Amino acid sequence: MRRIVLMIFVLLLLLKAGAQNRISGRVTDEENFPLIGANIYFPELNKGTITNRQGEYSISGLPTKKLKVQFSFVGFSNSIETVNLSDGDTVLAIKLTPEIIQSQEVVVSGAYIGSQHENAIKIDVMRSRDILLAGTPNFMESLTKVPGVDMISKGQGISKPVIRGLSMNNILVMNNGIRIENYQFSEDHPLGIDGNGVERVEIIKGPASLLFGSDAIGGVLNFIKEQPAPTGEIVGDYTMQLHSNTLGINNSLGIKAASRNLFGGVRLSTKNHADYIQGGGNFVPNSRFNETTFNANFGVTGAVGTAKLFYDNFSQNLGITAPPVITLITEQGRKAEIWFQDLNHQMISSENNLYFGKLKWVINGGWQQALRKLRTTLEVPVIEMRLNTFTYDSKLYFPSTKKSEYIFGVQGMVQNNQNLNNRLSQFLPDANISNFGVVGLAKFTLAENIKLQGGLRFDSNKTETVEIKTGTQNKNVTPVSNQSSSLSGSLGLTYHPAEKVNFRANFAKAYRVPNLSELTSNGMHGNRYEIGNANLEPQNSYESDFSIHYHGSFLSFDLAAFYNKINDYIFISPTSDTTSTGAGIYRFSQTNAALFGGEAGIHFHPKTLPWLHVKVTYASVIGKQQNSDYLPFIPAQKFRYEVRVKRDKLGLLKNPSVQIAALSALAQNRPSPHETATEGYTLVNLSLYSEVQISQQTFIFGVSANNIFDTQYFDHLSTLKPLNYLNEGRNFSVSLKIPFGVK
Repeated sequence: MRRIVLMIFVLLLLLKAGAQNRISGRVTDEENFPLIGANIYFPELNKGTITNRQGEYSISGLPTKKLKVQFSFVGFSNSIETVNLSDGDTVLAIKLTPEIIQSQEVVVSGAYIGSQHENAIKIDVMRSRDILLAGTPNFMESLTKVPGVDMISKGQGISKPVIRGLSMNNILVMNNGIRIENYQFSEDHPLGIDGNGVERVEIIKGPASLLFGSDAIGGVLNFIKEQPAPTGEIVGDYTMQLHSNTLGINNSLGIKAASRNLFGGVRLSTKNHADYIQGGGNFVPNSRFNETTFNANFGVTGAVGTAKLFYDNFSQNLGITAPPVITLITEQGRKAEIWFQDLNHQMISSENNLYFGKLKWVINGGWQQALRKLRTTLEVPVIEMRLNTFTYDSKLYFPSTKKSEYIFGVQGMVQNNQNLNNRLSQFLPDANISNFGVVGLAKFTLAENIKLQGGLRFDSNKTETVEIKTGTQNKNVTPVSNQSSSLSGSLGLTYHPAEKVNFRANFAKAYRVPNLSELTSNGMHGNRYEIGNANLEPQNSYESDFSIHYHGSFLSFDLAAFYNKINDYIFISPTSDTTSTGAGIYRFSQTNAALFGGEAGIHFHPKTLPWLHVKVTYASVIGKQQNSDYLPFIPAQKFRYEVRVKRDKLGLLKNPSVQIAALSALAQNRPSPHETATEGYTLVNLSLYSEVQISQQTFIFGVSANNIFDTQYFDHLSTLKPLNYLNEGRNFSVSLKIPFGVK
């Protein structure tokens, strides 16, 4: 309650200190014609607007501060400017140049808000439009179009991200900059976030513990919420998507508004999907899933800065395809009734940027509660747990010069896991977990085209559990007290030998502390009995990462290579023992390991064929233990091909495009000792997209056909492969988005 009262006080303080600063101007093309509907956006303030019919814009209520502002318009290059706002008016006129291949944009997941090309760590961006047109019921699957990103899946409802061969707690998932804590430790647990209301996903490939602490050892997925309404407008949208394979329907309705100093919005979304049809025509029993999401936000912009408050409520019922259920479900259905996960995740988070002269103070915090129930054929849950987490992040941005920037911050987390209602199985014990970290960052401009950035971080972690008696085995589990400290750091360089060429090199040391499951698990988990190891040490990663990027008017090219050495890599493997019921017993252990590989991509737009786009990407990773055995859950080498035809207008159609895409996965002949090899496969997809203007109303629609030839295949990372269930067969999807608004 005290935190809520304090937040309300901060909001009122910012509102009372209403800023008088205003920026205005005109956005045009190179021939000085106005660009109507161009977007002007301040990422730090979460504030923006669009140009009118004369290409003019105006934003007031801005703080006295040097800020980044992005100007963007479809078919034109983005312009990222730094404006030094002072009391009164600032006039800024912008000319955008045509650019068929979209260039850099502002990213916020790094320590410094700026363009992608300015970061020593490559940050990939997946926008909401591309996610919608992916044409899949699985939100995570749409992100695998980014080279180096894959997923471990258990059907369409349960999936986990894999970045450069690392997964589970080695990947940090964030909701608008707040780490998501919802039992991410297992491949049987879902991602835990909904794609509706997401503006874009920013993806960091490689160690990011310097910025985010433990669990960012392999990379980060940061789901950035949609932008607020333009100042002075009330806008919204209704989005619907239908899927043939799962008989699924997705619905989302959102509305938002913004005034001079206030902004806010709400969104309600639902998903309902039946058991999916595998290649060849048979359904996969109990792969059904249902989701309901409610999001709300409110914020204030004033002379002192900005304050934003978010609420997210995400509920899921996820069927589990497991041996006990296979004979019980004989026809395709959509309601989860037996053997399913009943999940609810709530998050209240606050993001605040305060400006004191040339000093910026960022204060972010979040409280979240994850409820997890496992239901089988009993009337009550077999497992019922509650995880409460409070996270905080405070950073001071010291006054910057043309050649240097400095940041100092503290981050931390306090967490409590509790078993509820004395259920039959207590797979994890009651526990208290805490983390505290101190970080220092610096960025230097050595020359006009050379920038150096890096930093150091110290963390202290503690996990304490209480004694439990498991219901299934009637054994006492000894309490665990695990304490550790870790030092992280990174040093990165960006070099621009020419305007369109960018080299990156980054060296990072990262860590991950053993999670609660790895330390203490003692019970059935899926089809196996897992036993934790209280003596596990933190993982330590040492990665070198090199990349080159070229961006021209008609051609872009990317090439990246990495080597990641991990000491004390934590993994689970079977033993020769079994339980009294015959289930295999698995134990956690450690070894040194290494992962290495890279990604490449080319995007070609012929000057003589302005309506044609051709893209090809490639990704490969190899993971090996110290004894030369291969690591588990390592994706196969993959090629992706895309041919897209796009026009500005075709009859009544605005911005119509047709895309033919293919995915070729090579055979994965390097399985871990407890996996089997997987044959290669090729999938072909087709999608269409367009906007239609009827009177004053815009309709945005898309049609997708995935796996057109109904290919029967196993993905190497599918956990249904051991049960001999294939991946999803042919799927047709139709999407419709109806934006609306008033001034």
